[in-house]
Amino acid sequence: METIEPISLRTSSPSQWAKTRMQRARGEPLFIADWDRVLMIHFRVDAKRLQHDVPFELDLWDDRAFVTLVAFTMRGMRPAFGGCLTSWVFWPIATHDFLNVRTYVRMGGDEGIHFLAEWVSSRLALALGPRTFSLPYRIGRIDYRNDWRLGALSGRVEDAATDAVFSYQAKLEGGADCSECQRGSLDGWLMERYSAFNSAHDRKKYFWVWREPWRQCKAWVDISNATSLVAEWTWFTQAELIGANYSPGNQAVWLGRPHRIKSSCPSLH
Repeated sequence: METIEPISLRTSSPSQWAKTRMQRARGEPLFIADWDRVLMIHFRVDAKRLQHDVPFELDLWDDRAFVTLVAFTMRGMRPAFGGCLTSWVFWPIATHDFLNVRTYVRMGGDEGIHFLAEWVSSRLALALGPRTFSLPYRIGRIDYRNDWRLGALSGRVEDAATDAVFSYQAKLEGGADCSECQRGSLDGWLMERYSAFNSAHDRKKYFWVWREPWRQCKAWVDISNATSLVAEWTWFTQAELIGANYSPGNQAVWLGRPHRIKSSCPSLH
């Protein structure tokens, strides 16, 4: 199998490399969508305990493992081909809220993310995500008030099956003066990822994304309720909150096709 040079070692930016990679591949991207009002909340966790719940090799920063919660709204998802003729088919699931719980993994020379769980507000999306992309979707009753113009953010996600809750309040540090992450920083390592390696119902798949680099600012976060996370992962009781980043969002994000991961690593060219 031919492997790809890790993003962190390339001379071009991760975003530019990811765009070039998708442009070279046949049939990419599959979808386009806007990601709106994105809050990423980062935790340092025990790597050995986390690895038990992750079917891929963990990607570590200074030998430490991290988990990030990503609260955002996806808007206007549509096929990358066909224009208005195909966009209307996706109208029922084009816009909905997410709470992603992701960690950081390596495979085939690539550095990406792995979703431990994803709460979504759309029941139709719940039926499609696991089958097509092997995404671990769950239904959540989601209420986000992440209006960056007011400088105060809040969110509440209730698991529809268990009634367990995750909720937070946040404030932007130093206003909403957003900029790209400094290259080589922990923020950049956590946020600038362009591959996803997934596993649901024993089906492993990967897909690529492309977007402009996040324009972000630091945020202060208070977690008022985390019962849904603690109930799912016992190691979360010892997770250390290390910070958060907020972005007003990214438009026209490219979402790639799902590819099956067989017994060998996927070719990433």
